[in-house]
Amino acid sequence: HCEAYYSSIVRLEELVVYCPFSSAGLESWLSFLGPSLRNLELRMDNIVEHQSLTHSPKWDAFLKLQELQIVGARLEDTALSDVLCACPNLKSLLLLGCEGLRSVSIELPHLKQCKLDFYGLGNSLLSLTAAKLEILEVQGCSWIRVHETRCLRILSISNNSGRVNIVDFGRLVALESLSIRGVQWCWDAISKMLQMASQVKHLYMKVEFTGDFEALLPFPEIDFVDFFNCHPKLQKFDAHGAMFAALCQKNSLKNVDSKFVIPSLEEVVVTVRSPLNAEQKMSTLESLLKYGKHLKKMRIKILQMKSSHSSADDFFEEICWFRHTNRKIVSIE
Repeated sequence: HCEAYYSSIVRLEELVVYCPFSSAGLESWLSFLGPSLRNLELRMDNIVEHQSLTHSPKWDAFLKLQELQIVGARLEDTALSDVLCACPNLKSLLLLGCEGLRSVSIELPHLKQCKLDFYGLGNSLLSLTAAKLEILEVQGCSWIRVHETRCLRILSISNNSGRVNIVDFGRLVALESLSIRGVQWCWDAISKMLQMASQVKHLYMKVEFTGDFEALLPFPEIDFVDFFNCHPKLQKFDAHGAMFAALCQKNSLKNVDSKFVIPSLEEVVVTVRSPLNAEQKMSTLESLLKYGKHLKKMRIKILQMKSSHSSADDFFEEICWFRHTNRKIVSIE
């Protein structure tokens, strides 16, 4: 019945499939609808058991297709490559909760928005070429190469299962927002992203540990003054745990020039997970207020601060007093 129904539609522009279907059925539907489709969304997590896109589908070229979304697919690298070759004019690509992909190569000259969420061990490799790309979100890759980045405005990289080892980007001259998340990133990858994102306006950092191998290591010291001097356009800064701790080392605020100022910062979100180095942490919070001349909001999140020592209580009291004396700007969550 579905085949007869779809064969009667000659100019369908958008197809969203949530009901269970087979690979053979999908190919049959698209053989009728492909020439006119502009948007295609497939929920592959509803596919008939034991069938998936592990083999290259027999799709014709969908020259009008501009948006493709595939959810929950079991894919092989060659199958995805053939799917994308059939859709050369995509402007938006979303692969959500897809598994089985190891080495992904994407070349789409008109692509503007791309969200890739790979399920598995977090060790996928990604090579992306898209000269018009403006928004990129990547989850589950350990190696990422994107060289044509002159239009890239929003970039998010996360890895919940594995380690981010290598990031290889072109110049990020248009980048406004950078988010990096994960349990472990190699420090070279973190350092490189911070250097390339020198003009960023919104920076979100929630990486728990660094280290090039299996050992989980804390961040090395990051000089407070150098960091903000290298990111003069930063308006919103979200520093979780390890990043905040790295800015709070003993030497970070020793040689502050009297002319130093954080010129653009308006909002700071800080997540504190430990009472260690409480004096340095309080000094850093105070410095954000002192040098952030345009700071309007500071949110301090206290998360899982476990300690049997009284230092945790003392530190919490200091933060509460800090909030009390700066209540127009500072809040605690």
